[in-house]
Amino acid sequence: MAGRKKTSNMKQPDEKRSGKVRSGKEAPGVTPATAGLGNIRNSIDAIDARIHSLLNERARFAQLVGMSKSSSGKAVDFYRPEREAEVLRMALKRNQGPLRDEEIARLFREIMSACLAQQEPLKVAFLGPEGTFTQAAVIKHFGSSVRALPLPAIDEVFHEVEGGIADFGVVPIENSSEGTVNHTLDMFLSSGLKICGEVELRINHHLMGKMSGTDAIKRVCAHPQALAQCRGWLDDQLPEVERVAVASNAEGARRARDERGTAAIASRAAAEIYGLTLLANEIEDQQDNTTRFLVVGRKLFSASGVDRTTLLLSAEDTVDSGALFRLLEPLAQHRVNMTRIESRPSRKRKWDYVFFIDIEGHVSDPPVAEALAALEKRASLFKVLGSYPRAVL
Repeated sequence: MAGRKKTSNMKQPDEKRSGKVRSGKEAPGVTPATAGLGNIRNSIDAIDARIHSLLNERARFAQLVGMSKSSSGKAVDFYRPEREAEVLRMALKRNQGPLRDEEIARLFREIMSACLAQQEPLKVAFLGPEGTFTQAAVIKHFGSSVRALPLPAIDEVFHEVEGGIADFGVVPIENSSEGTVNHTLDMFLSSGLKICGEVELRINHHLMGKMSGTDAIKRVCAHPQALAQCRGWLDDQLPEVERVAVASNAEGARRARDERGTAAIASRAAAEIYGLTLLANEIEDQQDNTTRFLVVGRKLFSASGVDRTTLLLSAEDTVDSGALFRLLEPLAQHRVNMTRIESRPSRKRKWDYVFFIDIEGHVSDPPVAEALAALEKRASLFKVLGSYPRAVL
């Protein structure tokens, strides 16, 4: 009845659920604290069993999705970056802790990666060798259940994807402190590949070598971008040491392993791979040093709801006064936000340029579609390089 007072005869909470043990009931040598810990561990084991069951159930549904989309059974045929971005955003939205958003995103990325790889793993080419930040970007975006293909140059990554040897490629496009990777931009002038996604990776640089201290360092090897991102630290700590630019940080780590007096700037992963000692940690000049990578593939994908579009444009005469303003005016007229613009030589004639432009939204969004239709009429060169989910974390 309503209003009745609770009595002392109420049933006590279940011991396994509460983690408590009644005083005086312990086995010899077992304290309440240790018995409670045992109950907690039993609860964790039960939760693990439920998680395992749900993971297998999810994997079975992923198999059904694959069979409904492709008779070939190839992962690339039913990989949907827009759907994966949506799953990650939903996971972050409902996250209440104590796990951080980064940890939740990584866990769900690995679940999706393993489910997708049941038939055949995706083949992803990247700027190698092993131990580069580009490899870390591959794992962050695709998870560990992919076949990663290290290649020595950015153009080779494009060629492997164009030839169908790799399903996707990952290449660096810009750094928050040192700007654009022009070689990647220039590849889009001749390549038919599309941008399918982007990855933002926090970059921590470490000094490493076989020596026990910095006094024995005669030269430091690293990618030119890494040397530039650590210029201030090197000027202050190793002003007399030669700086040698190499094709990748991992190549620098390999030289540090094999050459007396050579140190490298690279990632922790590179130190582990090449058996090097960390001599100084996090030597980048900017604390928020971040590199953005592009995922390239052979087709455009549908909208995810939070997207970015990249365009390649040019006007008839880029030297003419107001040419760029007239070219981009439709974006303002349709209230489409431009977030980035870069110019590169067109290679058609001297002082003629093309423009790489990032805008918010997907080509299928009505305001974007209307703006691009008007822009295309004004451009002498108009190409949609990609319309893809914006980076999730």
